[in-house]
Amino acid sequence: MSENKRQFKHEAKKDKYTKARGGTSQFYYLFCATCGEFLALYQKDGPGNLLRLYLDRIFEPEQLASLQNKTSKGDIPTLACQKCKTQIGFPMVYARENRLAFRLIHGSFRKEKCNGSHYAKN
Repeated sequence: MSENKRQFKHEAKKDKYTKARGGTSQFYYLFCATCGEFLALYQKDGPGNLLRLYLDRIFEPEQLASLQNKTSKGDIPTLACQKCKTQIGFPMVYARENRLAFRLIHGSFRKEKCNGSHYAKN
């Protein structure tokens, strides 16, 4: 991995969804609870538990980040660990905001606060 890729830092999205949740955001690295594999870099808006991953808040990996261009729940695969195939979440539409997301399975992942930098294995 190049040094430039390792240094890359994402900017938090600030829009009506951020404002609706109190205007605060936090980046998280998400990992598989079974094998520890990196799953995603995600921006969580507002307080509370992480119950769903909105597709427009996933920054990495590119294969998940590109899902924000999908328009139908049927076009979105189930979220699973690439390494051990543990099921992490299922596609859904959050009806209140008509937003595509993954409904997370409690206990299938762990999260770690970060500053939005590209994830690099040590």
